[in-house]
Amino acid sequence: MISKKRPISANDRALFQDAVRDVLPLKQDKILPFHRHLPPIPKQRQLDDCLVIQDMMSDVFQSAEIETGDELLYLRPELQKRLLHHLRQGKFSISAELDLHGMNVPTARYALASFLGECEKRNIRSVRIIHGKGRGSYHKEPILKRKVNSWLQQRGDVLAFCSALSTDGGTGAVYVLLRRSK
Repeated sequence: MISKKRPISANDRALFQDAVRDVLPLKQDKILPFHRHLPPIPKQRQLDDCLVIQDMMSDVFQSAEIETGDELLYLRPELQKRLLHHLRQGKFSISAELDLHGMNVPTARYALASFLGECEKRNIRSVRIIHGKGRGSYHKEPILKRKVNSWLQQRGDVLAFCSALSTDGGTGAVYVLLRRSK
């Protein structure tokens, strides 16, 4: 049902005119669209993060030559050997895993750094990293295995690492024990 408009009374019209007497008319009647401001991109921080990743895991660091079947072992000097013993026996519950199979060295370096950074954010202490045995690489050499060994030794958040049990990948994977985040 459509209601009919009632005409405005002269009294109401006078009241309205009195209320808007001091109002100035707009010079334009167009409304500008709302523009959402995007948050700034922290480009310098992103560059700094990339440089930190490169510095923390450089290829200049020399570790011992490793063969395909060689077991990896590392323990920070200030820690007790019992910690490494428990890690080698698989007594730590693995909370996260990273598989580097099929990656080239730069991609694997970035993936490992990102993975360990995420583990630190989530306060994950024990992880497994699968690097492979190197049988599928050029000259059948364990390239990623050597790199992972070198990169992990350079990181301050890595307390210890060792080759995994045969059920978890054997010499093609490592258990890594990480420092508790503060």
